[in-house]
Amino acid sequence: MTAATSPGTGPATREASASWQALGTGVLVIVADADQLAAARGMLEADLAAVDLACSRFRPDSEIVSLDRAMGGADAGPVTVSPLLAEAVAVALRAARLTDGDVDPTVGAAMNAVGYDRDFSLVRRDGPAVRLTIKTIPGWRQVEFDEQARLLRVPPGVRLDLGATAKAWAADRSAGRIAATLGCGVLVSLGGDIAVSGPAPAGGWRIRVQDISGRPEDPPAGPSTVVAIHGGGLATSSTAARRWRRGGDVLHHILDPRTGLPAAPVWRTVSVAAASCTDANIASTAAIIRGHAAPAWLTGLGLPARLVGEAGQVHTIGGWPAEAAGGGTP
Repeated sequence: MTAATSPGTGPATREASASWQALGTGVLVIVADADQLAAARGMLEADLAAVDLACSRFRPDSEIVSLDRAMGGADAGPVTVSPLLAEAVAVALRAARLTDGDVDPTVGAAMNAVGYDRDFSLVRRDGPAVRLTIKTIPGWRQVEFDEQARLLRVPPGVRLDLGATAKAWAADRSAGRIAATLGCGVLVSLGGDIAVSGPAPAGGWRIRVQDISGRPEDPPAGPSTVVAIHGGGLATSSTAARRWRRGGDVLHHILDPRTGLPAAPVWRTVSVAAASCTDANIASTAAIIRGHAAPAWLTGLGLPARLVGEAGQVHTIGGWPAEAAGGGTP
């Protein structure tokens, strides 16, 4: 999950916000017209409930868990999936193509093996050692998917995990739907994956980016900066937000598909701005996995980005604003 960005509203605006928990993370919606807040919250709550029922690998009644059961036999044929799950799978496979497999939805079994086998709030933060071995992830190319017909087949033993892309996609989807329906500017943040749509406030949506997520009204903990966006999205991928310990090993939720193990500790957070929250999240997650090669790769894509090393050193590329003196707000 990404959780390192805290949007803030100005004191003299007509903006209004609401926050709660869903999809195992913090949810924030801000509308540029305070009169539309209740309607926006209702729409977002309904959207997230539908996404959870379709995509969660942690609830036994979800569509993706039912898919696991249906694909249990070697002779199992393709299954027709709902339009919502089909869209989520298409986004996940697109991420795999764009990153040459760095962001791969077939890591579900590997996630279970390293201890992330339930909602993160229920994952034991400390536990006995687990045997971590390098293993090849099945690979996204083994997933057979006819997007038009919504026919999906996953080989037996392969478990899909859409967590790397689902929240960012859900933020884009809901922000666009809310703005189109209510006719006002809106910001949707799901665990720090931020999508904006509709007319932005004067000066844009101001977003505080930091290593440790927090409330907008609280002072930042550690290095931070404030950026303004008028459209698209911003995402932060972090190895610091969801960590747990097994024996002497500190583990996190971003796995390298080439090893099945948590990505090497080069960057503790990577923040990226892009034309959509989904694209920003794909790039930030892949950057964590690419390690030392990430800055050149992001530069080649022309994406503004902020990378924070394990020791706290901040690198900015692509026109991302420089950090203020002392790591505070510019």
